[in-house]
Amino acid sequence: MTGLLPWLEWAGVAVFALTGALVAARKQMDPFGFALLGTVTGIGGGTLRDILLGIRPVPWILDPTVVVICLVVSLAAFFTAHLFEREGRAKAILWADALGLALFTVTGTAKALGADAPAISAVMLGVVTATFGGIIRDILAGDVPLALRRDIYVTAALAGAIVFVLANRLLSPEVDDLLGFAVVFLIRGLAIARGWSLPQYGGRG
Repeated sequence: MTGLLPWLEWAGVAVFALTGALVAARKQMDPFGFALLGTVTGIGGGTLRDILLGIRPVPWILDPTVVVICLVVSLAAFFTAHLFEREGRAKAILWADALGLALFTVTGTAKALGADAPAISAVMLGVVTATFGGIIRDILAGDVPLALRRDIYVTAALAGAIVFVLANRLLSPEVDDLLGFAVVFLIRGLAIARGWSLPQYGGRG
């Protein structure tokens, strides 16, 4: 896992940056809007996680690789977003977001465990890493964040983070990333494909 962690982090950053850029396309933003939404989506969750872990300065300040990835992906999407069919763009955003959610759940939980955070804290930091960037993206775009809708979203990240920690502690660090990723993507993917959602508060008579 240690050797894969940077690559998984970069992959998650790229995928989440793409979701931010696709939202910018849906909102018909200019290149700056693409870059802004892509960047805050790509690095928002990891930045909050590192701040909560007490990492100073935040790693991307000294090594801006992830920022460069966000900018490249976002600006590339500005010229290619039209390739996504208009009616299929929302689905593309959801599936790309599901992939980013799974990747960031794994990397966030792994980084928290690597910083000697207790298991429960590592689970929560994995969820924060996976969801916070998307929350910022949706707020800036004027949408209700996915994490606050009926969609099974945070629940998927929470389940994957728990499985990751259990696999790391009880099985082997060799399989924790694979199992955590699979659980998140499977739950979120089924929710997208089958329209699963959590119960919604309907008031009381």
